[in-house]
Amino acid sequence: MTAFRFELLHTAPGKSRRGRCHTAHGLVETPAFMPVGTAATVKTMTPQDLEAVGAQIVLGNVYHLFLRPGHELIARLGGLHRFMNWRRPILTDSGGFQVFSLGALRTIREEGVTFRSHIDGSARFLSPEVVMAVQEALGSDIMMQFDECPPWPADRDYVARSMELSLRWGARCLAARRPDPEGGALFGIVQGGMELDLRRESAARLVEMGFDGYAIGGLSVGEPRELMAEMLAQVPDLLPANRPRYLMGVGKPEDLMAAVAAGIDLFDCVLPTRNARNGQMFIHGGVINVKQARFREDPNPPDPRCGCDTCRHYSLAYLHHLFRGREILGLRLMTLHNLFYYLTLMEDLRRAIQADRFQEFAREFYSSMTGPS
Repeated sequence: MTAFRFELLHTAPGKSRRGRCHTAHGLVETPAFMPVGTAATVKTMTPQDLEAVGAQIVLGNVYHLFLRPGHELIARLGGLHRFMNWRRPILTDSGGFQVFSLGALRTIREEGVTFRSHIDGSARFLSPEVVMAVQEALGSDIMMQFDECPPWPADRDYVARSMELSLRWGARCLAARRPDPEGGALFGIVQGGMELDLRRESAARLVEMGFDGYAIGGLSVGEPRELMAEMLAQVPDLLPANRPRYLMGVGKPEDLMAAVAAGIDLFDCVLPTRNARNGQMFIHGGVINVKQARFREDPNPPDPRCGCDTCRHYSLAYLHHLFRGREILGLRLMTLHNLFYYLTLMEDLRRAIQADRFQEFAREFYSSMTGPS
């Protein structure tokens, strides 16, 4: 038993779902978007900022916190919640995707992964047992199994071997988990690349193992959008209705809409924060880039329909000036707006699902979308 529990509150016509995750640090109403705080910080945001824009849960990353400052130090200082002054739930990604991203700097074996730190080049090692120990030391509310994320494209034999390795690592994560009634939930990760039969096998065997929730990994790793959409339309149906479903690392607002339609409950992505630092803002109907010269004298807010502090108090001309002058305030104001946009979209989706209006809401959303401007 853990402090974690999931309630399925309502299913709208179609597959979209309203749910609630109970954790030791509070509730998460789903569908929910998790701002990415890789190294115990959502870039440019304070925890108070995150609460103000509606964040219920944030994501941290085992790979980065393992390397710096180290999970032992964080544990000595009271755990990740106290370390970063965040009172609400935290999900920790196990580092599988970061290991995948290291390429030639890592060696994958049955025991685990040996890799060179991107910080100082030192040799380090992660295994399912180490990953579980790190996440438990951090005090995560939701822990992820250690997995291998295969690249795209990859031949079927490699993807099948990778899936089998991830399944064995998932079983080892379950075995290594401490029997702590206040401990965090542990989610398994469905792999299998773009091979639907492998995804089916991965999901069935993970469900048989009995995780607290299930994630879909290995999407948005370079594959064509049509392939991602094909997987997304079918894989959630392979997972139990009474457990939360988490789509890892995806994505754009229209991707979130499609995933909610397919029955996904939890999301994370760096897009709202990373794109803000590149001058891009998500607004009702599309995206804008404030570095464009046409905004130099624009007195209007970025999005007149938005209620965030940035849109209520600052003009496009001012944001253009801040970005061109490389002022940190500009990155902060644009990040605040983008997170508010994402989190408000999730709130609107929850309301629409509860009222059986999801399909109507989705039609209105897509009809309003325009390309980048």
